[in-house]
Amino acid sequence: MDILEFAIQMERDGQNFYHELASKSTHTGIKNILNMLADDERKHQKAIEKAQTSRWDMPETTVLDNARNVFRQMQDFGGQFDLSGDEESLYRQAMKLEDKSIAFYRDKADQVSTPEQKALFLKLVEEEKKHFFLLENLVNFVGAPKTWLEDAEFTRLDDY
Repeated sequence: MDILEFAIQMERDGQNFYHELASKSTHTGIKNILNMLADDERKHQKAIEKAQTSRWDMPETTVLDNARNVFRQMQDFGGQFDLSGDEESLYRQAMKLEDKSIAFYRDKADQVSTPEQKALFLKLVEEEKKHFFLLENLVNFVGAPKTWLEDAEFTRLDDY
């Protein structure tokens, strides 16, 4: 399997994983965030498929902006989060997968066939970093929802 085919499969697996996580989530806001991540993985897959034969095009992810709004809505609602330790464990597993994706795209950027493919892989590194950051904040949020939005770390979402 060549690098691009492997990357396509990796993105498909990520999409399926996020949809599975979303189906297990009991909270609508978190479910929406996980589905947004799955949508991003699908966009990544399509961009890689396109890069195999022509110039790729991939819009910048809006998942951080959208997630910020969802987190604010959840805080405004003030609901309790009755999440199992299993859910938090799954989000941590997703963080590990994103970290592996970052390493894969960074390592393989110099091994693809064209400069356009290299540019795509480097862009995917940045996209996956945003996913990792979002998941890290999701883990923090489910661990301490009442204080999370007031934490200075949340303001870093604007940096991306």
